Amino acid sequence: MMKFRFRRQGNDPHREKIKQDLFAFNKTVEHGFPNQPSALAYDPKLQLMAFGTKSGAIKIYGAPGVEMTGLHKDTAAVTQIHFLYGQGRILSLLDDNTIHLWEIVQRENRSHLVEVHSFSLPGRPGIESTSATRVTVMLLKLSCDLLALGTEGGGVHFLELPTLTLLNKSLFQDEIMQSVPEEYKCGKSLGPVESLQEHPQDSDKILIGYSRGLVVLWDLNSRHVDNLFLGKQQLESLVWERSGNSFVSSHSDGGYMVWAVSSSNPCTRDPISSTVPYGPFPCKAVNKILWRTTESGSPLVLFSGGMPRASYGDRHCLTILQDSSHVTLDFTSRVIDFFTIHCTDKDKEFDDPSALVVLLEEELVVIDLQMAGWPTVPAPYLAPLHSSAITCSCHISNVPPKLWERVISAGQQQCPLQNYEVGELKDPIQKAKTSAFFPHALCCHEDGTVRFWDASGVSLKPLYKLSTANIFQTDCDHNDSLTQAGEEEWPPFRKVGCFDPYSDDPRLAIQKISVCKYSGKLVVAGTAGQVIVLVLSDEKSDHMIDVATVDLLQDREGFTWKGHDRLPPRSGSVVFAPGFQPVVLVQCMPPAAVTAVTLHAEWNLIAFGTSHGFGLFDYHRRSPVLARCTLHPNDSLAMEGPLSRVKSLKKSLRQSFRRIRKSRVSGKKRASHIHTCISILQVFVIQGDEAIEHDAEVAPVQRRIEPRSADDSLSGVVRCLCFADTFLRDGTHHGPTMWAGTNSGSVYAYALDVPSQEKFSEQSVEALLGKEIQLMHRAPVVSIAVLDGRGNPLPEPYEVSRDLAKAPDMQGSHSVLIASEEQFKVFTLPKVSAKTKFKLTAHEGCRVRKVALSNFTSVSSEDYSENALVCLTNLGDIHVFSVPALRPQTRYDCIRKEDISGIASCVFTKTGQGLYLISPSEYERFSLSARVITEPLYQTGYYVVILSGLLDEMRSALSSPVLDSPNSSADVTLDTTGELTVEDVKDFLMTVDEAENNYRNMTEEDGRPPGILIN
Repeated sequence: MMKFRFRRQGNDPHREKIKQDLFAFNKTVEHGFPNQPSALAYDPKLQLMAFGTKSGAIKIYGAPGVEMTGLHKDTAAVTQIHFLYGQGRILSLLDDNTIHLWEIVQRENRSHLVEVHSFSLPGRPGIESTSATRVTVMLLKLSCDLLALGTEGGGVHFLELPTLTLLNKSLFQDEIMQSVPEEYKCGKSLGPVESLQEHPQDSDKILIGYSRGLVVLWDLNSRHVDNLFLGKQQLESLVWERSGNSFVSSHSDGGYMVWAVSSSNPCTRDPISSTVPYGPFPCKAVNKILWRTTESGSPLVLFSGGMPRASYGDRHCLTILQDSSHVTLDFTSRVIDFFTIHCTDKDKEFDDPSALVVLLEEELVVIDLQMAGWPTVPAPYLAPLHSSAITCSCHISNVPPKLWERVISAGQQQCPLQNYEVGELKDPIQKAKTSAFFPHALCCHEDGTVRFWDASGVSLKPLYKLSTANIFQTDCDHNDSLTQAGEEEWPPFRKVGCFDPYSDDPRLAIQKISVCKYSGKLVVAGTAGQVIVLVLSDEKSDHMIDVATVDLLQDREGFTWKGHDRLPPRSGSVVFAPGFQPVVLVQCMPPAAVTAVTLHAEWNLIAFGTSHGFGLFDYHRRSPVLARCTLHPNDSLAMEGPLSRVKSLKKSLRQSFRRIRKSRVSGKKRASHIHTCISILQVFVIQGDEAIEHDAEVAPVQRRIEPRSADDSLSGVVRCLCFADTFLRDGTHHGPTMWAGTNSGSVYAYALDVPSQEKFSEQSVEALLGKEIQLMHRAPVVSIAVLDGRGNPLPEPYEVSRDLAKAPDMQGSHSVLIASEEQFKVFTLPKVSAKTKFKLTAHEGCRVRKVALSNFTSVSSEDYSENALVCLTNLGDIHVFSVPALRPQTRYDCIRKEDISGIASCVFTKTGQGLYLISPSEYERFSLSARVITEPLYQTGYYVVILSGLLDEMRSALSSPVLDSPNSSADVTLDTTGELTVEDVKDFLMTVDEAENNYRNMTEEDGRPPGILIN
């Protein structure tokens, strides 16, 4: 009893120094596409692009890997942003009617985006309404010394830059109305200012467009109306023709007009031409229009909106017109804004646009305007991770060069690039990167796809996309044929972009994934109990897929599956492109969602688990080895499935009232009930928790944890699986084993008899139950890992045989680390006696959600490293423990505890980094290692960064082996549901040396090839 009172931790200065060299928490970068973009800007001089978001963030993008973020103090939406060309400054207008000036500044050899000024337009004297001074449009003059603001009240105000000082030269409607003919006034207001455009040849003149349709050419120096254009349709936008002899206006009726500007005719009543491209039926407004002149002859007209209201009013479209060429780009999300990359030199006669950049609500699309047919250009970054909803993800560190090259080759064949000319990479940063191999990230999606990403730096680059939908019989083909038939009609629609929020069948969703990076084998498991084994192939194949069924219920009576049916596999042979090709499909019965899967390529075995039990399968012999049912008699919810609609309301209410009654039990009864439960549990414990003294008092710093009921719903869910070569039968003979942990705190360990490689085809694998452990409080088992005699994690398959890792210590005593939601515990093997433990829930009052073993290398010496247990809790904090002693090392606050999706989606890497979803389209990357940090590339010697052209980057991406086309880019799907339990729901120029130094800081582990992100 006294041992708890007089225990002292003590701080060893030497150990504290080691911990500082090993551990440091940093939130480094945000991967993916910005959530809810609301504004777009482009600087043609610095070739920088910026997004504004509804959450008040500004993100600036340069070359791949160059990013900066600024966040407004208030979380108002950014409605407009404008670059001060060539200055490294940007203006933002917020939804709260405030204007902010941002500047790129240098701090500690890093570039930061900092707010330097802000301004709010004061109300006009005598007018109480604030809406009159609400800014509707901003015009930044090319000289960048004057900012014009159009308002809802029809006034135009002017600010001096960069100080944001209001000048005493405001223009109000009264002054304009004096020049308007009487017959046009009609007693009506001109309405808000909809557009302001600077004259392309005379910077002292601006074009002012009012909502009613009136357009005014105003001389800033003489404060005089040069020309009036008496439009009769509600105005949406204006754009100048390059020479300044004409301009184009777009309107709410779906049409646009071309107006001639002539000094001899100060009042123009009719335009040169008026066109409604998709008339004569009522059409939606043309929100924005661009008019670009070309040396080849006819101008290029680009506009958003204007679709026939009745037939296609719900489409998100952008139209490109030139002569007889007409394309209607059909997107799956709303068009936010767009711009063209064209010649801005005043001495040139033509615009000659080279590319169109379209910002959509869910993705960025780039169109090549110089090639016939105006094809889509694969972007080198900002590909939408969430093109289909993310269901799970995986990070692969230290990818072997051979696998990297084969994945790249498969991705290139998905996106033929031979029609594009490839320019030489000019950026020294790019040169430093192209000679290395990168980490991979895998994202799995709701539509049954798995997408591979280069996760080595700031920008996630799509590498390869794998689809599993063609293995099954679905309605995809029928839908595609209908879509193609519709696209032949008018308007000439062309589907563009890869964001697709719809899934043909929710059963296709990938829930779990396991990869062997040395053998090129991949296992994916889905919502309908499908487990698919795939092998990487460099050649096209046409073959049949072997199908096997594993009954996890083992003919147990009294259970009826009420959930969805299995996915029917295709009959006959199927054609597969080079890449990962399926060889065998294992169907779990009942077809419940797979909750755990693991692969051991050396033994040709896969293990998988559902809410009903777990199975072991030999994919070489195509035969099941083991099936074990883990259902409790009261596991009723396990038979309904996530897609079931037949759940009983009466049953749910009954269970709720039972919980309420249980919570009102007196303290005395509860204490006696706990003692009874513990006594009963002791009977079921096999070789476990022997060292626990139940009569010992709880330490003062601990909370008493009540044991969970054995009949809780979903207690049979298999949470984790692992393979290990260790000692299970006795202390002298080691061999293959498989471990499984369930939601009820049960751990099953099987000894496997695996034949040698020469006899794989002759002998079958056999499994024998060696140990069964029942944790005292029945907390769900989150992770299981076997440690060797030195306390190190066992190497991955093939690592030792290929001299890629040190052989594990097979002389000393092995141990198994079992992590439950409440505590970590190390048991010795083969006796399975408790060696050490840490009760996280008792000490911290939190529960474990994610666990991983990571290796941390010291900043002081790359020769010194430690293995540690990293854990994320339901409160969003991260704890690091030593292994195998389980001593707490450090703790960090990482994710908001209210962000259940972010906690459920977290993925740890083997080098002390992690990723989690901060929105459906963005990952936040963080590092726990003081040495391994992935950071944006910063310019180190100049205030403003000169980058390669955006279009050049886009086109060079076509030649890069790490990129895929937007139509086949990897969809990133993080598992935001698969890991949820019942408890969850309750810029820059630099020298080559500097570039190489930045690159070294970005790699997952110095001197070793990093990994891949898969989702």
